[in-house]
Amino acid sequence: MSIGIFVGSDNGTTTDVCERLAGKLGGAELIDVANASPEDIAKFDRIILASSTWGDGDLQSDWESYAESLENTDFSGKTVALLALGDADSYSDTFCDALYHLKNVAKGAKIVGETSTDGYEFDSSKGVENGKFIGLAIDEANADDKTEDRLNAWVSQLKGAGF
Repeated sequence: MSIGIFVGSDNGTTTDVCERLAGKLGGAELIDVANASPEDIAKFDRIILASSTWGDGDLQSDWESYAESLENTDFSGKTVALLALGDADSYSDTFCDALYHLKNVAKGAKIVGETSTDGYEFDSSKGVENGKFIGLAIDEANADDKTEDRLNAWVSQLKGAGF
């Protein structure tokens, strides 16, 4: 089974990160949510949902629309990992809140890929549960020098979870 990486990106940064992730996972297919349908979810058992965080902690604009179209989609039997980009300096109160919103999209899925908040400096995130991010948080605006190591560690973790 292949892996579907569903990505929404306004300025291309999230897509760039997801292309690097796909290369590390091998065989992953990138799906731009601007052109995706709910039926596309059914094609994959292993899914990564990826979005940048905008405004006051919102999903990327294409994700907002796609999330609405997925309201009745059942993710049971699917393994899902979450990835969000954010800016911890400028938006420290809503850093990578997109993780929270993406988790709410994947109703019924087995969520994997939680990561430590160690090494991040931010005030608040809805994407943190029990002291850990519920997925991978990336800050290309302020900590792009850490992205490669974070992706490598996450890929190892995901492969251990069946990706």
